Amino acid sequence: QVQLVESGGGSVQPGGSLRLSCAASGTIFSINAMAWYRQAPGKERELVAAIGSGGNTNYADSVKGRFTISREYAKNTVYLQMNSLKPEDTAVYFCNAFVTGSPYAGEFDYWGRGTQVTVSS
Repeated sequence: QVQLVESGGGSVQPGGSLRLSCAASGTIFSINAMAWYRQAPGKERELVAAIGSGGNTNYADSVKGRFTISREYAKNTVYLQMNSLKPEDTAVYFCNAFVTGSPYAGEFDYWGRGTQVTVSS
């Protein structure tokens, strides 16, 4: 089993910054892609940013230039640095990872429980 635990959410004023963290633990042989998604009330879950095993990244257009995704491979942790936050960034942010538990196992998709980010004056 693999657990993803997010932290770092909270409330911030427009223009402020937050840094989200997500640590994967459990039976882990390797982690391929890791990503952050978000879901605002009444809206579908959307991809915010993703980072591959080689460090390649991609971002939603709405966050390009403001958010940065990074990984600490030795700690199985992914981060999301969020700057210049806007009220429309308000959502629950979820961590996602594609994990292989052993050399003989397939890759599975895991999700964290989410962390609330609220941007309001």
